[in-house]
Amino acid sequence: MTRPLIAILRGIEPEQAAEAAEALVDEGIVTIEVPLNSPEPFRSIEAMVRTVGHHATVGAGTVLDPDDVDRVVRAGGRIIVSPDCNEAVIRRTRERHLQSWPGVFTPTEAFAAIRWGATGLKLFPGAMAGPVGLKAMRAVIPEDMPVFAVGGAGPENFAAWVAAGASGFGLGSALYRPGFSTEEIGRRAQRIVAAWDAAK
Repeated sequence: MTRPLIAILRGIEPEQAAEAAEALVDEGIVTIEVPLNSPEPFRSIEAMVRTVGHHATVGAGTVLDPDDVDRVVRAGGRIIVSPDCNEAVIRRTRERHLQSWPGVFTPTEAFAAIRWGATGLKLFPGAMAGPVGLKAMRAVIPEDMPVFAVGGAGPENFAAWVAAGASGFGLGSALYRPGFSTEEIGRRAQRIVAAWDAAK
């Protein structure tokens, strides 16, 4: 079963990347994002792709420059996530046949991202919009356009977000912080997956 959950491993070290990815896949989280402000992110992406690339979609987050899209492609990544709505990044991502998940916060940004070819939308920061804000945006965003809540969304409030129209979630500190053991990542992933299944 594929769940609409993106693991955000900000700060992951290349030495832990492969085993962390395996732990996530084992617990049912099969989309993994390595933010580019992590140590040696492209090495981590390469390690994850080698280990779980046939089971999981691995890529980069905090992508702000089109040239970094090309570097992700060379590392074997297949998904690009950004905190902002950048036309050049979205267009390059789609040209390279990767998934594009730009950050949006307003209907204007959402429709611009859709126009430029976004695969899905990342409502960020989710805590500022809240489920109420998402519900208002969902009244106009096409029903078939996925919207993931990121930042302020976690297992304790999945149900409220789903009721407001969230298609899925990006999970950062609820799932991983630098220094977490691989066992801790697995335990947190298990709890998150259980909470998602209960919310749906």
